[in-house]
Amino acid sequence: MNKDKNHELKQEEMPRSAISSLFVHPMLYKIIAIVLVVIFFVIPIIRLVLMSIAFGEGFGLQFYRDILTDSRTWRVLKNTLLVVIGSTAISLILGTAFAWIVAYTDIRLKRIIQLFIFLPFIIPSYITSLAWVQFFGPTGLLESLFDSLSIPITGWNLYSMSGIIFVMGISHFPLVYLFTVNVFRQIPREMELAARVSGASRWASFSKIVLPLALPGIVGGSFIAFLGGLDNFGIPAFLGTPANISVLSTYIYQKVIGFGTSAFNEAAVLSVILGSIAIIGISLQWLVLRKSKRIETMKVDHQPRYYLGKKKWLVETIIWLFFIMTSIFPLLSMVMTSFLKAYGLDFVWENFSLKNYSYILTRDSTLDAIMTSVKLAGVTTIIGIAAGTVFAYFRVRRANTAIKLMENAITIPYALPGTVLALAMIFAWMEPIPGWNPGIYGSAAILYIAYVTRFLVLQVRSGITAFQQVDIEVEEAARINGTNGFGKWKKIMVPLIAPGIFGGAMLVFLSALTELTVSSLLYSSDSETIGVSILSFQQSGYTLYSTAFSSLIVGLIIVGYFTLFAGQALWKRKVMNKG
Repeated sequence: MNKDKNHELKQEEMPRSAISSLFVHPMLYKIIAIVLVVIFFVIPIIRLVLMSIAFGEGFGLQFYRDILTDSRTWRVLKNTLLVVIGSTAISLILGTAFAWIVAYTDIRLKRIIQLFIFLPFIIPSYITSLAWVQFFGPTGLLESLFDSLSIPITGWNLYSMSGIIFVMGISHFPLVYLFTVNVFRQIPREMELAARVSGASRWASFSKIVLPLALPGIVGGSFIAFLGGLDNFGIPAFLGTPANISVLSTYIYQKVIGFGTSAFNEAAVLSVILGSIAIIGISLQWLVLRKSKRIETMKVDHQPRYYLGKKKWLVETIIWLFFIMTSIFPLLSMVMTSFLKAYGLDFVWENFSLKNYSYILTRDSTLDAIMTSVKLAGVTTIIGIAAGTVFAYFRVRRANTAIKLMENAITIPYALPGTVLALAMIFAWMEPIPGWNPGIYGSAAILYIAYVTRFLVLQVRSGITAFQQVDIEVEEAARINGTNGFGKWKKIMVPLIAPGIFGGAMLVFLSALTELTVSSLLYSSDSETIGVSILSFQQSGYTLYSTAFSSLIVGLIIVGYFTLFAGQALWKRKVMNKG
């Protein structure tokens, strides 16, 4: 009992001493932090809601009536629900299946399999759309391969509802896997063994024991996939626009760029509707998880529970065929298409050329787009490391109601669909104070603000995880030994938290580098990003340029991904050698 009280006292005393050594007036900094969170994270959402009910000199529901009585709104809403529910179902099935196979079976090369599972998530969805079109579409690589074998086949028209649902489902299933795989591993194997000994079949033990216990992870991952479907702009824009299929994210974009007298008000109404669907999804998730069973152990069991025996080769063959068809061939097809002299030519040596890459790499606006995205991603990452790490430290070591509320406020912009956030940024910064336009809207500055607002939570979450893995007694020991303040961070804390912080930083950088949804509404002529540039090429009919640009970006992403893992491994080895 006394030991527990002493530990609690240490947790209270340690952060206070650390804070006092770093800040002279901690309350002043706390007030500043609250004010900044309100300005950058709360006010934009409030302005968005107010814009949806602004009418004339006052407020009213006229724009809601106009939108809700328009038949096109209901068609768009129907399309949105079909796409989101259909893609979430695909993500749920694939993510859960792969999580169970990796967690419980004795298949080989699990690390490589996990890399391929994450590949659709690492590569931006709009690039994935291009890759699938180049592989499965008419005149694509798949059709060319079958033609060479004299086998008649018609390419799949991905510019359709089925194409949007399938590609989105493939892009988001890694989210379900990520949330589920360790939940499966945490379920005590003794519970399954007891059920089997009692005469239960494998299916009965899975459905009555494993599935209920894994439900929090499955539902959590499915909910994130659901939000990802609501948020996704790239796939509906690339695959839906040519087929005249609109969802709420693309419909909001069309309203804003239409520049009608009530365009912003109507877009605000649609954004509130889109945000309401997200809130309904959150509520359903809460209802499901409230009744779910909780896992009593946090031990992660990596040992196989099912040995496939002679079926192993069949399961592994199916897995690798899936990766070949959904990852390798589409990306290979996109890269091969980027070398064609003209779109639609056969994939033969004489039809290949470097002219598309030459055009991309020598075009000033393309290089400007790359530099703009790199600068946006770099600044967002640096601010994220500084602000996100400090906030994470306070969240773990000195959590209180104010900090928890700020954490929720920081999370909202990432949970909201990107088009909704972009519109909120426009309303908040067009005239922050009525009658005063600081010139932020229409410049690159609004992109920097929007990117930091949207992606800061990723760094905060990574920082929280990193600090939770460092025992409070480590800091106390440093203080007792006279190492406090800057010295404590340099010699002790930074080496321990660096892998987690760098992992979050890389996630922020890659997410910001290829961002499209927010940028599509906020960019200006001098702040075009990589995603906007690729979208512009595709919508203008320059497919070969968009595939060449996309291939370059995929190469950079893969290099960055492997650099992250190599850097984390080297840092870990360095820390262990010092220890």
